Amino acid sequence: MRNARLARALVALVGAATLSLAACSSGSSSSGDTAGGSTTLTVWHYYNTDGQVQGLERLATAFEAKHPGVQVQFQYVPVEQMTTKAVTAAGAKTGPDVLVFGASGTYPLAQAGAIKPMDDWWSTYADAKQFPDGVLQKIDGKLYGVQGYVNLLGLWYNKDLLDQLGAQVPTTIPELQDVMAKAVKAGKQGITLTGKPGLESQWQGFPWFTSNGFTYGSAQAAPMAQTYAMLQDWIAKGYLSKEAASWDQVVPFQQFAAGSSVFAVNGNWQIAAAAQAKFKYGVAPLPITSQGGVLLGGEVQNVGAFSKHPDLAKQFLDDSFFSVDGELTLLDAFGSIPARADAAASAKISSDPILSVFGKIVQQQGRPSPSPQVPSKNVDKVETLVGNYWSKAISGQGKPDQLANELLDQLKPLLKG
Repeated sequence: MRNARLARALVALVGAATLSLAACSSGSSSSGDTAGGSTTLTVWHYYNTDGQVQGLERLATAFEAKHPGVQVQFQYVPVEQMTTKAVTAAGAKTGPDVLVFGASGTYPLAQAGAIKPMDDWWSTYADAKQFPDGVLQKIDGKLYGVQGYVNLLGLWYNKDLLDQLGAQVPTTIPELQDVMAKAVKAGKQGITLTGKPGLESQWQGFPWFTSNGFTYGSAQAAPMAQTYAMLQDWIAKGYLSKEAASWDQVVPFQQFAAGSSVFAVNGNWQIAAAAQAKFKYGVAPLPITSQGGVLLGGEVQNVGAFSKHPDLAKQFLDDSFFSVDGELTLLDAFGSIPARADAAASAKISSDPILSVFGKIVQQQGRPSPSPQVPSKNVDKVETLVGNYWSKAISGQGKPDQLANELLDQLKPLLKG
């Protein structure tokens, strides 16, 4: 079953690049029809690390064991294509049984009718009180999705390399830069991070530009210019590769795990990948100021509006992403921090040297995602725009002041709603 699901996911990956409706549902199995006495439940997602894929497989295996005759089929859609693909499918009155999507896509998905309010369902869900308000994605007071867990960024570090350099884990940006300078002199890269245009880069950039005083509630160009200048200085000094302008979250961590970089700005979902490293490593809070914050992400889950098996889809979410066992499964698979209060209290977190640090970051630096200062209808546009300019700064498509002013000219109208 596992290999068959992965094979189907690979087919979906190839098809997703074309953004065609044929890729949305190729054949009877992907449309959610029943065939040969078997019911196929389709789940769209954008997980692409080994740990994430393995976590999904474990959820599916457990669900299929409880529901004979049901097959859970995963379809991978790149993060930057998820909203467009789901909206397009909804326009044709089709789509998956379950959507696992980024919070920034909640508004456009709801407006397009790709997802529906889940208030009636949630009001009767016995464990609803275990979920904090911060993981409930609402629009105009209506619930359109729930985050079964939270994800966040931290500063991964190569402990062996730090020891060789005679350096400590940095707690400020100047300290970070001092260590990176030593690493470059030793023939290593200073830091890896995401710079690919789009939503991921807004998430990656948020701690740094808010550390410099930027807020969406009072957007100013100066903090952004300062952030862009920092990035371009890092590249000029060899701390950061200019190629980062095209990196997603996978490539930079692969470089870190291979031992080529002393630091990586990446998330708790890389725990499984980190275990493959041949050196001692650790995680620390990002060395940002008290003004800065780390977005508390984590994918949102809801039933697709055009699911052919909505009751079964709800049961899948109840048994997987929204259950204690399911959230602890994802914790084991890729280090996601459970949203449920009872699951988050697990000793698996407090006793783990990596997870406990991420738990600390949640408390010290955590900020809601998306930012409540951004109008719901413009979240996707704002985050894409800000991510695009983070990428432009890394690739050197302009000087810091120029890029910051261009960004603010486009950003301010969106922030007014």
